[in-house]
Amino acid sequence: MGKPTGFMEYDRKKVTEKAPLARVKNFEEYTARLSDADLTTQGARCMDCGTPFCHMGIEIRGFAAGCPIQNVIPEWNDLVYHGQWQEALERLMMTNNFPEFTGRVCPAPCEGSCTLGINEPAVAIKSIEQSIIDKGFEMGWVQPRIPQQRTTKKIAIIGSGPAGLAAADELNQCGHHVTVFERDDRAGGLLMYGIPNMKLDKKIVERRIHLLQAEGIHFELNTAVGIDITADELKAQYDAVVLATGATKARELRMPGSEAQGVIPAMTYLHGVTKSLLDSNFEDERALNMKGKNVLVIGGGDTGADCVATAVRQGCQSVHQFGKHPALPVKRQQQQPWPADPQLYKLDYAYAEADAKFGGDPREYCIQTKKIVADEQGRVKELHTVQMNKIVNDEGYAYFEEIPGTEKVWPADYVFVAIGFEGTESALAQQFGVNVLNNRLYASGRDYATTVEGVFAAGDARRGPSLIVWAIKEGREVAAQVAKYLTETQALAQ
Repeated sequence: MGKPTGFMEYDRKKVTEKAPLARVKNFEEYTARLSDADLTTQGARCMDCGTPFCHMGIEIRGFAAGCPIQNVIPEWNDLVYHGQWQEALERLMMTNNFPEFTGRVCPAPCEGSCTLGINEPAVAIKSIEQSIIDKGFEMGWVQPRIPQQRTTKKIAIIGSGPAGLAAADELNQCGHHVTVFERDDRAGGLLMYGIPNMKLDKKIVERRIHLLQAEGIHFELNTAVGIDITADELKAQYDAVVLATGATKARELRMPGSEAQGVIPAMTYLHGVTKSLLDSNFEDERALNMKGKNVLVIGGGDTGADCVATAVRQGCQSVHQFGKHPALPVKRQQQQPWPADPQLYKLDYAYAEADAKFGGDPREYCIQTKKIVADEQGRVKELHTVQMNKIVNDEGYAYFEEIPGTEKVWPADYVFVAIGFEGTESALAQQFGVNVLNNRLYASGRDYATTVEGVFAAGDARRGPSLIVWAIKEGREVAAQVAKYLTETQALAQ
């Protein structure tokens, strides 16, 4: 806890955000850290709640509740309140391998489970977390932790997203030799190419990758396992293999006209923009440029919002985001009781920017795209939509009905498809002989082992599309199981 009466004395304070019309002129991070004085008072708001729910890390009716990696949040809140920043960093690093990532892009289910949040704005946990790690790097407290002893065991990790990196970090600290295979030209997975720079500066990702390299982890980039090196070769060269390839198989848009030129998966667009930014600051002109274009985004989630923000920065003429569900409520609903993290309406960064630029929230709710129409050259020119009513029957089953007379035609130069991910890509699983169930790699939730000896799976590839903090949790837990497996197999061999 912080100050015993702090929650009654201080108001919650948000991180400083650059003005929307100013920040859309570049791809720099749009937030700035609070001052140490402000962070001290924010830490003081952590109340003596008896049983903290912020770090319990469970799911309630499908909704996250608390921190999945069990960050000891009240402890480092109290340390920040007392100005003991280095000690706060030590507490934070006990449970979180990469707080500089979660402090920026995690939706903070911990705050939804904050006891103070029952009737007051929750403690600013996410802001405090990011500030602790950022100060740790600035002060030089974060240094390479090089294992004093090395084993003879070698582990291959496929995928350099948060699950793969967390597993690599943990196994390297055990003294094992760890190699991370990544098919892209930069490590980080979706941290690098799936999240725009204004939300997560890629210098932050690269800084962590360089630190892991300094600690002894080897990265093989531009290496597609299954093509550049086979599964059999990996199993022969390494004592264990961890599949942490994410859930990168995007759902396909199936409707008349979806094959038109200019209808593009959201991740293809975001990946290209970030790569062009990092490679040449856009001078190579390889990124799709939305300048002067009418942009439509199908899909109401965070990836769609990132497309909106990116298109606005590129100078689009208009942008709208279509979602099939109604607008979220502004207050916690009965079906999402505390301490579950409530799904509430908010004007996220992308929507605030589009609102400032075009004078309105770009989101369209309860809308269904009926067809996409192309011009004579096969390029998309317009979308046809209809508004929907969401109806919940007496048994709780929800369905949608079209509202007659609400048909509309939208001009479109580009359509970005952001309707989520089905799960993992199956080609690699087939080569390893790993079973796939419901588009997920089949691996035990107890020991993360697949049906193939010495091959493990973790992260979104195993559990399906999820939060970065769940990926870190799975990476930490699969590492513990791999370490146990290596110890057991070594004992059997002796």
